[in-house]
Amino acid sequence: MFAALPRPLVAALVAAAAVAAACSGGEKPAPQPEAPKVVSNPVDPATAGNVTGRVTLQGTPPANEPIKTKTDPNCTVPISTQSYIVGNGGSLANVFVYVKDGLGNRVFPVPTETVVLGQKNCQYEPHVLGIQVGQTLDIVSSDPTLHNVHGGTRQTSNQEFNYGQPMPGVKNQHTFSTKEVLYPFSCDVHKWMGAFIGIVDHPYYAVTGPDGSFSLKGLPPGTYTVEAVHEKLGKEIQTVTIGEKETKDVAFAFKI
Repeated sequence: MFAALPRPLVAALVAAAAVAAACSGGEKPAPQPEAPKVVSNPVDPATAGNVTGRVTLQGTPPANEPIKTKTDPNCTVPISTQSYIVGNGGSLANVFVYVKDGLGNRVFPVPTETVVLGQKNCQYEPHVLGIQVGQTLDIVSSDPTLHNVHGGTRQTSNQEFNYGQPMPGVKNQHTFSTKEVLYPFSCDVHKWMGAFIGIVDHPYYAVTGPDGSFSLKGLPPGTYTVEAVHEKLGKEIQTVTIGEKETKDVAFAFKI
């Protein structure tokens, strides 16, 4: 059927037909790489262990200063600063404890649960809290007065911000882009108000209560640097090694 056609055109048509035949049925397409699997938990819970402990204060702290709330009639209950909350045996509250080093290159999912920083009776609640990078923070006011939520400073790693909250029920949401311990909160209307948040990229953190205790659960076996941070007293560090399903207890003692 190609007899009437010029010889170069015939050659071109034959070559094109050969290519079409090869593409249509001859060779199998190259295998495509599989999509990476989403890791919900990079730690094997069957081998995970725990670090527990207690934070104490050695010495007598200065008294928490009473706050004069008469400048705002909506702040009616006498309150004081919360820098030093010391319980039985010198147990120290409001200390942020976290794994500073030892997790390697593990990547942990961002929790879907929100963390709440409240404002009640012209104080932040809680005074110290923790959150993961990328996790949502709800900042909520319960007070019938104006608050100005001031997060960070010009020196903080995470961006400084301000949210005005003029009435109870107002809520703002915020996320943090990088690790930072501790990131401060203040109020430009009520100068005594303050809070601190520890921002990390994993779930191994805790805030001590009145008994000074903390627990970091579900750690993979390994050696860790655990740091305790207090807003006034600075930092204390401990190194701890845990084996499979092992629980190790460590103690931190701040001095004043």
